[in-house]
Amino acid sequence: MSKIILCCTLLIMLLFSTACASTKNEKILFVPHDARPISYHQTVEVIEQLGYDIIVPPEEFFGTTKNFGNPDALWNWLETNADSASAAVISADSILYGGLIPSRKHSVSQAIIDNRIEHFRNLRNKNPNLKIYIFTSLMRTPKDVPVGFDEEPDYYPYYGNQIANLCELLDKQEMTGLNENEKHNLTELKANIPQDIFEDYFSRRETNLSATKKFIEFTAQNIVSYLIVGRDDNSPLGQTHRENRDILNYAEKFNLLNDKFQSLTGIDEFGLLLLTRAVNDLHGEKPSVSVRYNKGTGAATVPAYSDEQIGNSIESEIAIIGGKIVDDVNAADFVLFVNTDPQGRTYHTHNALPNNRIIIDEKFFAKNAEDFSELVNEYVKAGFPVGIADINFANGSDNALMKCMADKNLLFNLKSYAGCNTATNSTGFALGIGVLAKYMDNASKDRILVRRYLDDWAYQANVRTTVGEELYYSPEGAISYYTLGDKTAAVEDRVTQLMREFANKNLPSFDYLKDFYVTLPWNRMFECDIHFLLNS
Repeated sequence: MSKIILCCTLLIMLLFSTACASTKNEKILFVPHDARPISYHQTVEVIEQLGYDIIVPPEEFFGTTKNFGNPDALWNWLETNADSASAAVISADSILYGGLIPSRKHSVSQAIIDNRIEHFRNLRNKNPNLKIYIFTSLMRTPKDVPVGFDEEPDYYPYYGNQIANLCELLDKQEMTGLNENEKHNLTELKANIPQDIFEDYFSRRETNLSATKKFIEFTAQNIVSYLIVGRDDNSPLGQTHRENRDILNYAEKFNLLNDKFQSLTGIDEFGLLLLTRAVNDLHGEKPSVSVRYNKGTGAATVPAYSDEQIGNSIESEIAIIGGKIVDDVNAADFVLFVNTDPQGRTYHTHNALPNNRIIIDEKFFAKNAEDFSELVNEYVKAGFPVGIADINFANGSDNALMKCMADKNLLFNLKSYAGCNTATNSTGFALGIGVLAKYMDNASKDRILVRRYLDDWAYQANVRTTVGEELYYSPEGAISYYTLGDKTAAVEDRVTQLMREFANKNLPSFDYLKDFYVTLPWNRMFECDIHFLLNS
């Protein structure tokens, strides 16, 4: 009898390992919305740690602040590789306009865009079994854009504030109506913005909105397997918020549910969320996630650069990965902890330039950090798989929390951590990595954590501020944080030096942390790329 049981056990193990190997050998195509590290390398690295064959286009195909990329080359690449893939996660902004930033500045005609969209119908016809996951964005509506910051049209640093104020009033007019003073302001803003600028800005938005509606139609027709529409750097009132109402009304006509479509705040995290869904679909998994918040406002927090409560954003993100929320942690595959401010505020003490940075003594955050980290510690000690989305700050880690985490030896007892740029970037990365961690060995999981700690904690919350201030007070005169120009190489050397010092002080001595170096791929301080010389 024992021999029969042993044989059955071995057979089950063999079948399971064969199924896993088969799944992991399947090819996943990924077209990000640009080649920034968070969008491209860092997202790809997570899936690579699972052992998947994830294929990405050459970086030169993507747009930057300076060029509009090569949508035709991206499409040719996609068609060439699609027939051997099981799933494709595709940025519509890249395929239609060349990238996220080109989507805000392009002059592509409606006819060309319509033709590019129609390619997806052909892709589906030629590859009927391919899972096609699409993410796209509604154009953001920023207010204060400094001269030299070229992610928006050339006129935006001069008229952006007026455009944003105009859009806020237009949105409010539709939602609640305007008082007499607001009506007067709206009339003045319309008169003060030059007509050619007004038409350029709003016609582009209308073109992009039309494309998004077409993708909704394709999703209803099962040409697209899953669609995400993102609201990048959003606010409770504005043109992005206004267009989202239009999108939701349009999707409602097709009765699209969250198993096919989501519209939510965010953008940079969408690639990882959809790749997580692709992996879950290949495994036939629907993970259960329990969410725990810091004390106070918690899930009702509306973070900076968002127009909705973080609880709603996280609920949407869990739906995107194909999961479900559970209250009972004992029934959860993963527990996501969210570090919010008790009063629901978002802090901006990191990274802003010295002339407008608000300085708050970090002792102010110490009690909150201690309470939160102790709660996390209890769950980790109890054996729950735990990750942290650190959203107390708009951009970078909460240093007080990280100190508590290090003191309690929690940094590498987590399944995931993220304290990226904007709250939903953090929740999306912490969720995706945390859910996928069960497919990783400890070395792979730790490598992803190291990447996040170096980027979110070392660089965003500390080194970037230090170097930014050095540039501002340079003996040669203030050097722009956003356009380093011929200073880039020298700044990279300085950043690398400080990052290595930080790693030596705060992180274990992993082999791949020996002689790592840092580059600034877009010649600005906003993001960095961290290069490990060893693959171990």
